[in-house]
Amino acid sequence: MSRDYLHPDQPIDKHGVALPHWEQDEVMQFVTFRLGDPLPKGRIQQWKHEKAVWESTWRKPWTPEQQAEYNRRFVWRLEEWLDEGVGSCLLKESLNREVLEGGLKFDEGKGCEHHAWVIMPNHVHLLFKPFAPLESLIQAWKSISAKRIGKGSIWQPNYRDTLIRSSEHFVNAVRYIRRNPVKAHLREGSYSLWESPRAASVSDRDRHV
Repeated sequence: MSRDYLHPDQPIDKHGVALPHWEQDEVMQFVTFRLGDPLPKGRIQQWKHEKAVWESTWRKPWTPEQQAEYNRRFVWRLEEWLDEGVGSCLLKESLNREVLEGGLKFDEGKGCEHHAWVIMPNHVHLLFKPFAPLESLIQAWKSISAKRIGKGSIWQPNYRDTLIRSSEHFVNAVRYIRRNPVKAHLREGSYSLWESPRAASVSDRDRHV
């Protein structure tokens, strides 16, 4: 039976060391990957130090409250820095975004089922259900787009993924993707936003994401 959300009683494939990756068959993922331009060195060093101290204090498994604090202190802070538009911002150019979109659309219905994505100037957020190993999908999208854009190795090697836990989590992920360009104060034409009919049906009323 097909399912969309994380099932606690089903096996989870856990891999990755520096950045853990969790996968479960037929479960949707919220994925972020970014261009390879380095974020400011001082910021990253401080961020890594604070993250290491926090993780040594609070060992997994975390409570929902601890997970929320971790996201606020480390995940969303990194997102805010990305939204500042640091680096080369190759994806600000519409032709470069179209290259990546072509790869994403190619796998629709075969390698995955897309629900929403936003291509920002220096990073990408995706909400989809993978039908193939997550790492292989992302590697293909990065490899093909880098080759066609023709700027060499443009992507950061890793990516961040989150299994979608519930219908509410799905709604919040859709809203986060939809609101990201507004939050970053981007003008029309400097980003690409796409939603499936299911994602487009999510209302945009105010709610904490």
